[in-house]
Amino acid sequence: MGKIVIGFAPTRRSIFSAPDAIKYANLTRERLNELGIDYVDIKDINEDGLLYDDEGRIKIAERFKAAGVDGLFFPHANFGTEYEVARLAKELNVPVLLWGPRDERPEPNGMRLRDSQCGLFATGKVLRRFRIPFTYMTNCRLTDPEFERGLRDFIAVCNVVKTFRATRILQIGPRPFDFWSTMCNEGELLEKFNIQLSPIPMPELTEEMKKVKAEGEEVAKVVQYCRENFILQCNDENLENVAALKVAMRNLATKYGCNAIAIQCWNALQGEIGIMPCAANALLNEEGLPVVCETDIHGAITQLMVEAAGMDRPSMFSDWTVRHPDNENGELLQHCGPWPISVAGEKPTICVPVAFKHNGAVSAEAKHGPMTLARFDGDNGEYSLLLGHAKGIEGPYTKGTYVWVEVANLKRLEAKVVEGPYIHHCVAIHGDVVPVLYEACKYIGIKPDLYDPIEDKVKAYLHGEEVVFDEV
Repeated sequence: MGKIVIGFAPTRRSIFSAPDAIKYANLTRERLNELGIDYVDIKDINEDGLLYDDEGRIKIAERFKAAGVDGLFFPHANFGTEYEVARLAKELNVPVLLWGPRDERPEPNGMRLRDSQCGLFATGKVLRRFRIPFTYMTNCRLTDPEFERGLRDFIAVCNVVKTFRATRILQIGPRPFDFWSTMCNEGELLEKFNIQLSPIPMPELTEEMKKVKAEGEEVAKVVQYCRENFILQCNDENLENVAALKVAMRNLATKYGCNAIAIQCWNALQGEIGIMPCAANALLNEEGLPVVCETDIHGAITQLMVEAAGMDRPSMFSDWTVRHPDNENGELLQHCGPWPISVAGEKPTICVPVAFKHNGAVSAEAKHGPMTLARFDGDNGEYSLLLGHAKGIEGPYTKGTYVWVEVANLKRLEAKVVEGPYIHHCVAIHGDVVPVLYEACKYIGIKPDLYDPIEDKVKAYLHGEEVVFDEV
């Protein structure tokens, strides 16, 4: 991930105190600096360093475009000029954060200097007229915990939107014939979301593997890394192929400008190189380049979104697999081995998977703890993001990369997945990114679909309330 840069455009209105607006804009700048937020300022755009007229807005737009800002932050240093905020937001087409500092007690003579909250009400309405989605951070003080939390969540939202809008997926081979569930509409993904696919045939991958083997140096580094970080139940030839596959996929993703990979992991690949690709996938996932199995394009999109929401924490591309033998709300998340090693609660093993005879898979149980589960999917022209909470729990040993999880109501989740538009694949990540993903959906034009009835709580959290998600 490149850093997320925010366009900082504090705004005022002429009938309220300009000196007080300048004061609060500067106090906000100081707070952003304290928090280490990367932002582009407008302090030298005009005498006040504030947005309030067309002349200034035009200059601000030019500056923000040149800097490639990923979001806009509009502190209402006094009431603010709502139509200039809307005009600038419309032109930039990036996520928008509204906030204003709490107003002080009125002066002894009854005068008020700012009326920032009132201006936020006006700006929200005008943004709706312009059909501009926006995020609202509650009217609070700069030192209130809601300010830092809201700002950091907004930056994560910007990261999701930036990642989603720049998605290009390296598709290695068509989907396996038997996997009709992973079919996707390539043209529709491009038309609706500008998501691009870069399809290549399997021989292009194997030729790249031959090339990197001949060069030797990068493959040797990966082999050594595997010897240090895995328990090896594979021979030297298998291990060299794991390393060569990892290097080759990285090279091809770079060649085609892709930020994720979806690979046809069986059965043609085994006939060509004699291994499962899972360990190579795990190595790339550890490096932050998502690789998903069974040419699941929607799965790759999900993984990109989830990791962006987690500010690039690693995630786990998973099967919903079987129900827990003892826990009525328990479910097995598992796959043949693509999970990054940093999520494992034990040293991973490169071995033979549960359902295939070739080596190159990975086995390890993931760490437990609170998680977010998500799945981007769609059919018949409509797309949504299934999401909700879970927690890792104890359960029986099984092959592959796996973790047993508990949700609030498995029957409700099962019905959501079966009735669709979802399939048996999802992405899990340690921690709670449900509110960030929920908020990001408004900017990318898909429906957030919570599998538990917690929408009111998610909205309350986003609006600055203290919320405990205690359903799991």
